[in-house]
Amino acid sequence: MQEFVEIVFRSDRLGYFVNNKNLEISPDDEVVVKVERGEDIGRIVNCAVEDPELDIKYEQGEIEKILRLATPEDFKQLEAVQKKEEDAKRKFQELVTKHPFEMKLLEAIYQLDGNKLTFFFSADGRVDFREFVRELATEFKTRIELHQSSGREDAKRLGGFGMCGKPYCCVSFLRKFNQVSIQMAKDQNLISNLSKISGPCGRLLCCLHFEEDFYLEKAEDFPELDEEVNLKGTRMYVMKNDYYNNKIYLITDDNLSEIITLEDYKKLKIRENGQANPPA
Repeated sequence: MQEFVEIVFRSDRLGYFVNNKNLEISPDDEVVVKVERGEDIGRIVNCAVEDPELDIKYEQGEIEKILRLATPEDFKQLEAVQKKEEDAKRKFQELVTKHPFEMKLLEAIYQLDGNKLTFFFSADGRVDFREFVRELATEFKTRIELHQSSGREDAKRLGGFGMCGKPYCCVSFLRKFNQVSIQMAKDQNLISNLSKISGPCGRLLCCLHFEEDFYLEKAEDFPELDEEVNLKGTRMYVMKNDYYNNKIYLITDDNLSEIITLEDYKKLKIRENGQANPPA
């Protein structure tokens, strides 16, 4: 199986390439790679990725090559490109005022060789910017791409601190956004207040994905919600499972509540079933 090199670009886009020249590379090295419209510079994040899907793309000629380790001349070119990006931002702001839509420019990024310029923006709803793209292409005389950023991408680009007091996961270590679902919030007994489990990006916290396996494993030992049990001669129902403290919250039809340990709950179920020992 072919090994691929994972590279992150200045736009935060990830790409996979082959080191066909057998260059001595390490994570965090800056390299110049062949891209669709010329050359670009990126940082290595993984030197040995194996993936059957990437093998297929490689066989179909869809995986490009690492050209060289970045040289002093490449870094000088990068400095020149970054100065051009500041000018591009100012010109973009001037031109967008002529159009009947509102766009908040987040970033402008040139490809290393200047053959492509990407503007990242946020906007409420979808924006038809085809005419605007043509105007930008005429102005900058290069290929133009406009990328409407999502709330999660905005948070990663701008940075900040989460409710845990630490930098956002997407800024500090998370390279790819994981799918976070309402079902995960249900599995973790957090569905009652979605605002408290949503990040500044407006989406459910990435933490839910990280902790899902723990909750699914613990749930195997706990009863289902609404399961019935007889406590002190009263029929009660499971209202909530506290996986961290091994406790179960019970409630009656009259809204009377009790909290018991998981061990005590199992004993109640054993007595109900007439069993001398817990079920295997």
